[in-house]
Amino acid sequence: MSSALEKKKQIVSEIKEKIDNAQSVVLVDYRGLNVEEVTELRKKFREAGVEYKVYKNTLMRFAFKDAGLEEFNEYLTGPNAVAFGYEDPVSPAKVTHEFAKEHETLEIKAGVVDGKVISLEEVKSLAELPSKEQLIAQVLGGLNGPISGFANVLQANIRNLAYALNAIKEKKEAEA
Repeated sequence: MSSALEKKKQIVSEIKEKIDNAQSVVLVDYRGLNVEEVTELRKKFREAGVEYKVYKNTLMRFAFKDAGLEEFNEYLTGPNAVAFGYEDPVSPAKVTHEFAKEHETLEIKAGVVDGKVISLEEVKSLAELPSKEQLIAQVLGGLNGPISGFANVLQANIRNLAYALNAIKEKKEAEA
């Protein structure tokens, strides 16, 4: 076997591993972006903990087929890049969607979430969801409200109990 073929098999294996380990994947057509814009996009992905790579479509076709996502291959035309989100399933879609608003030449094609291929509209819907950190903060805020209220009620009741005990003490002292 030639070393070139072996190298290609290794790259396909690498892509498949990334697909398997990613919580979400977003495919984009980067045609029309200049070097500065691509550099800016890469920086935004890096800051969000997202891996952004450009692979040959033929190698991605094999990898997506091996990952059981053969229907994704219909989107693999033209120059493509793929963003892998390992920590937060919303991050690749959110960064891509926000960047595409400012740079109309960036075209979002499709994505993968939880082993399911999603369309452009679904990627945009995913981008509009709050991030994992925001959701956790909202849940904790929701939990904190009742706990704070309960603590305030207890504090008021203890204060009232202290006043009542003090009044009883003063009454007994006055009687004595």
